[in-house]
Amino acid sequence: MSFVVHELGAIYKRMALNAAEFRQAMGRFATGVTIVTVDLDGEVHGMTANAFASVSLDPLLVLVCVDHSTRTHAHLHAKKRFGVNILRDDQRAISEYYASPERTHERAEAEAGARFDRTPHGTPMLHGSLAYLECRLHSAQDAGDHTIFIAEVEDVVVNNGDPLVFFKGKYRKVGEELA
Repeated sequence: MSFVVHELGAIYKRMALNAAEFRQAMGRFATGVTIVTVDLDGEVHGMTANAFASVSLDPLLVLVCVDHSTRTHAHLHAKKRFGVNILRDDQRAISEYYASPERTHERAEAEAGARFDRTPHGTPMLHGSLAYLECRLHSAQDAGDHTIFIAEVEDVVVNNGDPLVFFKGKYRKVGEELA
């Protein structure tokens, strides 16, 4: 049973909650957009993720939640090293490309303009991202239909620009700064 506060302040009981309503509520939480990248046999593999957060400053830890059904899920377990590329507001096409499970990674540059450099560890780093974090897997915890991958951040690259934002199922740009 859950309790809901109506727009006018009235509280009422609910008997059930479904996935669509939960998803709608979570869509009200504005997030940044990232591409999680991993090298597998010299090829770039990646996925769009907005379930990403910092965890700790000592040690430097982040987390990313990955659906069990994605190809990237198995690659993260196998490689134990990955990159997190925080997207700039002009990188929507790259986000959309890596959000589509049927697209192959070989066409990322031609179809979405995604170009990558390699770190000394061989991890793909997206050109032009707002920030890049080089990560080494610290732990993984199953949570429903996802795994929470917690990783130690070993290096960062920070660039200028504004973030690509996702809110209510749509891409957005950051608005005015509040006083």
